[in-house]
Amino acid sequence: MGPGALPARRWQLSLPPVDIHHCPSPNCGPRRDGLTPQLVVLHYTAMASAEAAIERLCDPAAEVSAHYVICKSGPVTQLVGEGMRAWHAGAGAWHGLDDINSRSIGIELDNDGQEPFAEPLMQSLEALLHRILMGWAIPAENVIGHSDMAPGRKFDPGPHFDWQRLEAKGLAAPTLVPSVDGRTAADFMRLARTAGYTAQADAQALLDAVRLRHRPEARGPLTQADFDALSRR
Repeated sequence: MGPGALPARRWQLSLPPVDIHHCPSPNCGPRRDGLTPQLVVLHYTAMASAEAAIERLCDPAAEVSAHYVICKSGPVTQLVGEGMRAWHAGAGAWHGLDDINSRSIGIELDNDGQEPFAEPLMQSLEALLHRILMGWAIPAENVIGHSDMAPGRKFDPGPHFDWQRLEAKGLAAPTLVPSVDGRTAADFMRLARTAGYTAQADAQALLDAVRLRHRPEARGPLTQADFDALSRR
C-alpha cells in the first residue's frame, strides 16, 4: 500500500489541461505525522448544486471540506491545497490505514447519487486525476470511493459512478487478491479485508460496499460472483 509505480498507459493519456478555480475553505489543517497523499477518495455532493456544496464546504460551522469540487458542467474548484489536510473522509480505513484525511486528496462530484455522472464532469475528473496521480506518484489502486473506506456509513460515489471507465484509462484499479476456499459470509469478509476493506463493518455492510464498487446491479444473498469480483481470475 502507498505510493508506487504508475501504469505505463497513464503516461500516454491525452487529456486537456485542468482549468481550476479557487475558493479557499477555512476547514483544513496540516497533515498529521508528516503524512503525504497516498490515496484519492471520490465522493458525491448529494446537494442541489455544486455552488451549494462549495458554500457548505467553506462554512466554518459545517466543519467539512474537500480539496476539489467538480461541477456537472465541468468546472473544477479547489477549496484546499493538496498539501493540506481537508476534512472529507471521516472515520474509516483502507488496507489497515486510518486517518484517511491525512493520507488522501478528496474530490467531491456534483451528483445526487440517483443518476449517471455528467460527461463534462467525468472528463474533468479524468484530467484532474491524471494530474494528481502523476504529481504524488499515487497508484491507480489507491483511487477509492468513500464507501470503500467507510462501509455501511457512506455510500458515495454510489451505484451510478462509472468505475470501469476510470479503470480502462488507468485512473483506478481494483486490488485483486487470490481466491479463498469456502463460500460463507466469513470467507467473504476475509477476502474483502485482504482486498482493502479493513474498516470496522459487518458482513452485509462489506458486501454492499463491494457491490457498489464492482457489481452495482447486484441484489440478494452472497453469490460466487461477489467472490469473483475481488479475486484474481
